[in-house]
Amino acid sequence: MRRTLFTLVLALSMLLNTAWAADFSRLVILHSNDTHGYDQRADGINGMATIAALKKDLQAKGYDVLLFDAGDATQDNNLVNFSQGKSAIAFMNAAGYDAMTLGNHEFDYGQDVTLKRVKEAKFPVLSANIIVEATGKPFLKKTDTIIKKGALKIGVFGLTTPETKVTTNPKNIYGLNFLGKDQIFTTAQNEVNKLKAAGCDLIVCLGHLGSEDANMGHRSDDVLQNVKGIDIFIDGHDHNKKNLRIGNTLLVETGSYTKNIGFIKHDGQNWKEELMPYGQFKQEDPQVKQLIDQAAAEVTKHMSLKVGTTDILLNGNRNPGIRTMETNLGDLCADAFLWQARMANVLSKGTVDGAILNGGGIRNSINPGAITIGSISSILPYNNQVYIMNINGATLLEILEAATSSIPEAIGAFPQVAGIKYVINTAIPYTNGKQYPHSTYFAPAKPGSRVEILEVNGKPFELSGQYTIASYEFLCRGGDAYGALLTPGAAHIHSIGYIDTAALINYIKEELHGVVGPAYAQPQGRVVIK
Repeated sequence: MRRTLFTLVLALSMLLNTAWAADFSRLVILHSNDTHGYDQRADGINGMATIAALKKDLQAKGYDVLLFDAGDATQDNNLVNFSQGKSAIAFMNAAGYDAMTLGNHEFDYGQDVTLKRVKEAKFPVLSANIIVEATGKPFLKKTDTIIKKGALKIGVFGLTTPETKVTTNPKNIYGLNFLGKDQIFTTAQNEVNKLKAAGCDLIVCLGHLGSEDANMGHRSDDVLQNVKGIDIFIDGHDHNKKNLRIGNTLLVETGSYTKNIGFIKHDGQNWKEELMPYGQFKQEDPQVKQLIDQAAAEVTKHMSLKVGTTDILLNGNRNPGIRTMETNLGDLCADAFLWQARMANVLSKGTVDGAILNGGGIRNSINPGAITIGSISSILPYNNQVYIMNINGATLLEILEAATSSIPEAIGAFPQVAGIKYVINTAIPYTNGKQYPHSTYFAPAKPGSRVEILEVNGKPFELSGQYTIASYEFLCRGGDAYGALLTPGAAHIHSIGYIDTAALINYIKEELHGVVGPAYAQPQGRVVIK
């Protein structure tokens, strides 16, 4: 009798669980990340009109479709830079996005512009871990949202990389605190608990965090190892492709630039990612395409003015490339900054000794052929003011060592230089010292143990020497891994009156007489990596 009763109870329980289980069979989630304004369909690039057409095609087949973005949509490509990201939001509105989170580059035009773009979006823009220091409240009005699809309730919240502190000009995020490490875990768990309490059947995190070692402690992987209840984590920031499970969570990422469209569907047991690469779906939504084509025509007209020519490929690739080693484009840009700083003649005595740019600030390559205003803007999209800074040898050594801390693994801080020669010994591990204030990076415990500076301005390096170095405002104000420059008295900085693109244009036109030639065919041996 007891066995029979137990069997009946068990059967009833299974029937009730089956009846109450959410039916995800008709739900599809499309997603993008790090589109960076690559919104017009081209060779290898799907573009927004294709994403829009795919969403409509699936809806016509009876699916409930959600379209999400994991940040860095409004900056980089000239197509969106020209309008400070306004056009990117217009394209996303037309494509029918349901939600996005803020990436670090959404702040590159300043907080006021960020909030304008958020207001223009016809979909919720979410981030839970950006806090206004003066009030202790979230920067955005919405940290999460609940979307209903049929009988389903989908809870969505956003997270933004704490690395934003060091990957946009510090003045752009003054007064904001990007919660990291334990605080980001607590914030994420609170969001999950809140959405579950609201009866959500599915919890999705849009996280612009990435998985790179340089972001250890606040990566997507770290969040998923410390937060329970996230069903799907759509990641961005590191431009990688991901499709894996961490615990009970599906972690996905498309790469970047709409080369792939994320496609998530439930197989009856688990959520599965099936990336759709360029060419798999070829349709374009005509209305979205027209909107993009009109914007592109206006930008092309403005950007087509010729600056010069190059006989060789100028390498701005990320990895391997501008973030892992010296490249010829890094040399060219650093030379331009050094030349322009010297030509500006802002020093009462002495000369500018060298120049430093972070590899992460160079965003593209230049192919052989014509160099246009558009070419220059695509590699230097931030319109940073060129500065000079007066620092001592000890500070110079510290910033070079901190900025190469993860080498041979990629790091956006990687110093491309002019007038400086230095050596990195990767056989010696980087040992963290103190953490820089308002930064995710650590000072080297013993500066000089891993990096050796051979010479500056043609002379042997002196630890006690005084040097004038050209860079742009972003680095001079302690951006990226250059937090040592924030130490009181470490750097005396001022503008030379030119922005980065103007310096490069002037250098090509005036010093190189319009031709980037054989001198830049290969990197010039300024950085040695052992």
